[in-house]
Amino acid sequence: MGSKWRKAKLALGLNTCLYIPKTLEDSPATASSTVAGGRFFDAVSLSPTTPNRNSDCHVDMPTTPTPSSSGLRMPKYHNSKSSKSTCAICLMSMKPGQGHAIFTAECSHSFHFNCITSNVKHGNQICPVCRAKWKEIPFQSPLTDISQPRSRNGQVHWPQHDAWMTVVRQVPPARLDTNRNISNVFQTVEPSVFDDDEVVDHRPMGSQKNSSTDVTNHHSMGAIEVKTWPEISAVTKSASHSNFAVLVHLKAPHAVGLLNQSGMPVTGQNSRAPVDLVTVLDVSGSMAGTKLALLKRAMGFVIQNLGPADRLSVIAFSSTARRLFPLRRMSDTGKQEALQAVNSLSSNGGTNIAEALKKSAKIMTDRKWKNPVSSIILLSDGQDTYTINSPNVAATQTNYRSLLPACMQRNAASSGLHIPVHTFGFGADHDAVSMHSISETSGGTFSFIEAENVIQDAFAQCIGGLLSVVVQELRVEVECVHPVLHLNSIKAGSYNASLASDNKSGNIEVGDLYADEERDFLAMLDIPADRSSNDMMTLVKVKCTYKDPTQSDNLDLVTLDHIDDVKIERPDTIGRLIVSMEVDKQRNRLQSAEAMAEARSAAENGDLAAAVSVLERCRKKLSETVSAKAGDRLCLALDAELKEMQERMANRRVYETSGRAYVLSGLSSHSWQRATARGDSTDSTSLIQAYQTPSMIDMVSRSQTMYLGSPAPRPPLRPLRSFPARQQPRGYISSKMYINKEDFWQELSVKQKTNSQ
Repeated sequence: MGSKWRKAKLALGLNTCLYIPKTLEDSPATASSTVAGGRFFDAVSLSPTTPNRNSDCHVDMPTTPTPSSSGLRMPKYHNSKSSKSTCAICLMSMKPGQGHAIFTAECSHSFHFNCITSNVKHGNQICPVCRAKWKEIPFQSPLTDISQPRSRNGQVHWPQHDAWMTVVRQVPPARLDTNRNISNVFQTVEPSVFDDDEVVDHRPMGSQKNSSTDVTNHHSMGAIEVKTWPEISAVTKSASHSNFAVLVHLKAPHAVGLLNQSGMPVTGQNSRAPVDLVTVLDVSGSMAGTKLALLKRAMGFVIQNLGPADRLSVIAFSSTARRLFPLRRMSDTGKQEALQAVNSLSSNGGTNIAEALKKSAKIMTDRKWKNPVSSIILLSDGQDTYTINSPNVAATQTNYRSLLPACMQRNAASSGLHIPVHTFGFGADHDAVSMHSISETSGGTFSFIEAENVIQDAFAQCIGGLLSVVVQELRVEVECVHPVLHLNSIKAGSYNASLASDNKSGNIEVGDLYADEERDFLAMLDIPADRSSNDMMTLVKVKCTYKDPTQSDNLDLVTLDHIDDVKIERPDTIGRLIVSMEVDKQRNRLQSAEAMAEARSAAENGDLAAAVSVLERCRKKLSETVSAKAGDRLCLALDAELKEMQERMANRRVYETSGRAYVLSGLSSHSWQRATARGDSTDSTSLIQAYQTPSMIDMVSRSQTMYLGSPAPRPPLRPLRSFPARQQPRGYISSKMYINKEDFWQELSVKQKTNSQ
């Protein structure tokens, strides 16, 4: 048997030794393995500790894997003759050795797995015996047929030469026990002031003073590209035009110096702006098992992609919140310690998002030193059970705003932190409304992680942007030039836009831009009839000011005011009228976003039919526009997204499970004109890839391929799920883990050809 197993390992390239920590309930006399639907179900997790190896490079698996709140066991010995030996649903025997998977619920009652999955497939979470309400229900996943060899004691081996997988190991899911004492991580004494952050440079915070310089003296990178378009090229002297649109298009400079000749990132201080990042991670009981393991794996990817000038701090929260370590540079030592801290996480308890965000704000306010870029990432799969349900907190939107400390809200005083919180709703049970509210209020984005194996891709897309910030504190000024003109409004989505008291000018506070990121704003004004005007009318002029965070001192305020004024013709008669395709596209984007918001409002009021009708009308109107008829890609993407939303509003169950989160993530993306993860948006073949930058695409590509040590990508292993998810569209690509053995793939190819013949 040993010889056959060694041959199997060599064939599959599964030659990495695994360290498998045992649970408290492990018994050396039992060797049963967790199964789902009669097949093995595995989860991955971080474990940088050194495994104990034997001569055959095997490490014992835990003898009795313990599920989060319920689990599946294939018992070998069962001496009890009580009612536990009979399934309460089919009333048939649950004797060992009959080949049936046994499901043991958190209330300790056992059933045939097939019986209980059939019983709860419509959402019934009540125990048939004691009527206790379960926090988790069994799910018979079609994706748990993982084609990997196992020895009799259940060992699994993962790739050895994958740079990300070096921090990934198999662990059994932990049992959910809300009565258990919180982990030692939450019992460690924390300092009263979080001023123990690792030094960045020799200048403390607050020592920097702003100065001003013209863009002609700014040589560290290219300037922001600014273009303007009027919606039509001419308006006759005798005619007036209300709500005339002028498009202001901005594009950030390229990510100069971010990649070396091999296409890999250069993480030195001078290559890009270093980041202060705080990740706030939900480790409540519902995160047990595969969810927590994949979260650790995704955090391993984040840690590996941070540079030595970047600083990271991690907060874990359940019923309470705890800082695992202070802001620390991600040097080799810092990365190792960060991985060890993340790997120490276990799941239990409730969900206290508010306390976790307060702690993240404290880290940012108390720090002695400051990197040019600061951001917070929040991930949760549940609902805040401590703040939202408190009787002392006001209802509705004010209730959700209470989750975010006042100093982090965009409308706070100028002394506020102004640090965006990018939120990630994990699975079907998270509170999408609160997560969207937190991100919207802080200036961050909301992503919906529907399939748990996409969590790493979602994180990758986010940090791909954060690690490529090239513009900060961007402010756009639009001023009317002709004395008869006035601004009606500025269409800026979620960005703060204001008009002067005389409506002659307006400002847009844009903030940070990632490399190659684009922004489009529509300035709306009324053009009156004017027979005395010249043949040309100058409408508006545009000016930009911003900071370049890639500068070592970050002192200079760049001013860009040599931008061509926007002009139109004012002839007596018009021949052929030229309509701006660019303005038409942006009108379509804004109208689609408005339709999404209107449909969501109807859905929340219980009228799904009206919601679907709103989206259908928008699609029809979109198809009749000039840009759509020209086959514009943005219009095609908008139509695909609107159609997807219609499908997710098919009925109340679908909307509650995924539709609400999908719509809110889309609204977040369009309101900030920044990429969010939702559905298959991180798939390279998806139409819905709005606002992705080259840096984001590159980081997601690394996450999805992960074939380091091999020159070519490999076919993926099956992804894992611990909760039901809707079937993905054709062309969907999940996170991939590639086995790095040339001989195996050659042999497999030959066998497949042989079998097909």
